[in-house]
Amino acid sequence: MLATLLISIVLAYFFMNIGLLFIWLTHKPYQQQMNQEPLLNISVIIPVRNEASHIINLLKDIENQTYAKEKFEVIVADDDSIDNTLALVKDFQKVTSMRLIINSLPPKENNASPKKRAIHSSIQLAHGDLIVTTDGDCRVGHKWLETIAHFQSEKKAYLISSPVTFINDASNSIGNFWQKIQTIEFSSLIGSGACAMLIGKPNMCNGANLAYLKSVFHEVGGFSGNENLASGDDEFLMHKIASRFPDKVCFFKSQDAIVETESHTSFKSFYYQRKRWASKWKHYNNPFTTALAVFIFTANFSLIGAVTLYAFRLLDGTNLLIIFLLKFSAELLFLILVLSFLRKKNLIWLIPFVQLIYPSYVTFFGLAAQGKNEYIWKGRKLQ
Repeated sequence: MLATLLISIVLAYFFMNIGLLFIWLTHKPYQQQMNQEPLLNISVIIPVRNEASHIINLLKDIENQTYAKEKFEVIVADDDSIDNTLALVKDFQKVTSMRLIINSLPPKENNASPKKRAIHSSIQLAHGDLIVTTDGDCRVGHKWLETIAHFQSEKKAYLISSPVTFINDASNSIGNFWQKIQTIEFSSLIGSGACAMLIGKPNMCNGANLAYLKSVFHEVGGFSGNENLASGDDEFLMHKIASRFPDKVCFFKSQDAIVETESHTSFKSFYYQRKRWASKWKHYNNPFTTALAVFIFTANFSLIGAVTLYAFRLLDGTNLLIIFLLKFSAELLFLILVLSFLRKKNLIWLIPFVQLIYPSYVTFFGLAAQGKNEYIWKGRKLQ
């Protein structure tokens, strides 16, 4: 009876991954058209706190965009940095040829979501019609804004989610091995979120590479309704827009639009971020997204249950092998495709290792998120 139940759960998971494979393969990467439509003016918003070691690299990347400089501006929202982030941005502002606005936020105690505050206040300063958000530790390609603008013009999209991956160096240190594991784990989220959006069932996105119309942001009430939650400057806004305009939320499958961000160097920072992410499902108003989150948890927990039953001789080896094959086979193929798209083919060999530890990871954070939701972010305790 238990064997049948576990096999049924992972069989459903297998078919879900077959579906992801089909969706990913049938939606080809975007090819830019000879667009005659006018392209929108863009406001790039970068919320930062203590990003002195990264922010100038990102600003230089944006300065070197192929998009005409008169068509975009950059707003750096400094959230009370205690390093020299603000000074560096001010120095760069003096020498750059692009329009760079500094939004220096006043200190605010007990702010539940400083990132939402930074973005919302920056939108009030924005001159562009299309808001593009990224983070201070990111790197972007030189065609980033141009391809997003053309895609928006062609699809008439109200919100565009674009791919994000982690920066990895070529070293083989233990620390870099940890970063590679994070890259594979993160790619599964990016890939599955992309597929859901490609079939009109958006469930996740990432604020490190998100674009939306400023007018639509105001029309749906911006961050109102979840402004006191630490996370959700991206996904909750996406769900609000999708509920009103379901055919206007798009995933941008283009390697020119990939944004790279820093992975976590410590387990503590990784723990707080993933716990924050895992806790969001309780606040979703979308039954499909909530059900999907519960199903993913159940499928991964089932693998742990199967191993436990086998250890106590309550499940035979044949059924355990079937469960493992169903859980890992289609998932492996899907991860190979996503990593290849994200230009991370060198990490494919690590996928089986990540697959083995992933069920414990999902189970741990799924349970941890049910407790008191306190997080440490940039030296602040948030709820």
